[in-house]
Amino acid sequence: MSGHLPVGILGASGYAGRELCALVERHPRLDLVWATAHEQHGAPVPGQSGRLRFVAAGDAPLADAALVFSALPHGTSAGWVAQAHATGARVIDLSSDLRPGNAVALPAGTGPIGGIYGLPELDREAVRVAGIVANPGCYATAVLLAVLPVLATGLIARGGTVSVAAASGVTGAGNSPRRDLLFAEVTENYRAYAAGNDHRHLREMRAVFDRFGTDADLIFVPHLLPVARGIVATVTVPLAEPIADPLGFWRAHYADEPFIEIDAEPPSLRDVVHRNVARISVAAAAGVRRPTLVVTVAIDNLLKGASGQAIQNANLLLGFEETTGLPA
Repeated sequence: MSGHLPVGILGASGYAGRELCALVERHPRLDLVWATAHEQHGAPVPGQSGRLRFVAAGDAPLADAALVFSALPHGTSAGWVAQAHATGARVIDLSSDLRPGNAVALPAGTGPIGGIYGLPELDREAVRVAGIVANPGCYATAVLLAVLPVLATGLIARGGTVSVAAASGVTGAGNSPRRDLLFAEVTENYRAYAAGNDHRHLREMRAVFDRFGTDADLIFVPHLLPVARGIVATVTVPLAEPIADPLGFWRAHYADEPFIEIDAEPPSLRDVVHRNVARISVAAAAGVRRPTLVVTVAIDNLLKGASGQAIQNANLLLGFEETTGLPA
């Protein structure tokens, strides 16, 4: 379509990939020209009125796209990102492969590649000029946005522990068939997983903490919610000194951010699902010996935690208004 930028999506049949297809279809400046799927190649791409069919990744005309999103599985995405970037395309990778704290071996003959960490509220100007953007993980997005105001100002207590309890809907686990994600296993149930502080999103969270010179420990315990989408995280943050008006402090930090909402009431999933926003509430903890904040944040894991944030990064890369084509 004249005036539209051609876009390709690698791994378009998963939850994040399908969300990307829908967002690109509704975007006034983008045109989806190809989309890949492994098991579903040959099937119609959803939302395209039969105009496009999935192709195998090996058959994707990479050079036809000026912008490529990769929603391929962790561990396999980086090689395809390198190939797409070699054609001259700008690339946004939704896997963990290029995020800080992660290292994935590239195929033989592939030169080293690196990406800018695409959390716009953290590093917007770097995203604007990037050739490759590493889209943050959903849990990492929620946690980092919750603590960024005190992380960036050095107010987290030295030697303290930032503790996170976060719960996600089942789409966060992907759409590969698994017994523990069957309806009968998930419904009317609630459980922790990766409880040994070893979830893969911890690596990028710690890398951002290190960037600001914070020596605090980070304890992260994810939980599975019996819902399709959304994340709610409660973050306990020890402070080096008290903050008289925590809510005002967060509001001032995020005053110009189009996708951050600060509210006195703790957020719920209904506040954020199907929206590319993070809603955050913060309060001082009572009855503790050292100044401590309790920060609650909610996002849609498929939008602000994945595909919506990828479109937000694409808008920055391409010089579009950051909010273009995104549900707020």
